[in-house]
Amino acid sequence: MTLKNVMLASAAALVLSACYVVPMENGSRVVQMPANGSTSTAHTPHETVLNARLYPNNTAAQNAGAGSATVTITQSGHGVFRAQIGAESFTGDATRTLGSRSGKANGTGSMGRYINCNYTMNSESVGTGTCTTSAGASYNMHISR
Repeated sequence: MTLKNVMLASAAALVLSACYVVPMENGSRVVQMPANGSTSTAHTPHETVLNARLYPNNTAAQNAGAGSATVTITQSGHGVFRAQIGAESFTGDATRTLGSRSGKANGTGSMGRYINCNYTMNSESVGTGTCTTSAGASYNMHISR
């Protein structure tokens, strides 16, 4: 190895050594600092979490079984939808027009299916709706906080 290669390897090792910090003790946390050096955490917008039960409405749904879901909506009217029916987990998006009682939630399943839901809130914490899967299962959706 030439002196030039040794110097290049040493310089690369020196530069790269400052790129990663490894915690030395079990249970240690790595804290990532913002560029300005403050330790404040990012503020997330206010979220509303709605829980739902999915009750079978036809034979296909009865075969799959009852399910549960959560709809998490931010103040902007967009959010996350998650549902569990039998062994299949669905994840997707939820939307609700600001000032409206109606919303939509759609998700793709872990087994390749998808689900579409429409719901209407009767109050801030109670609502009803329907969900249909790509397998033809139809559910009544009962929402509460």
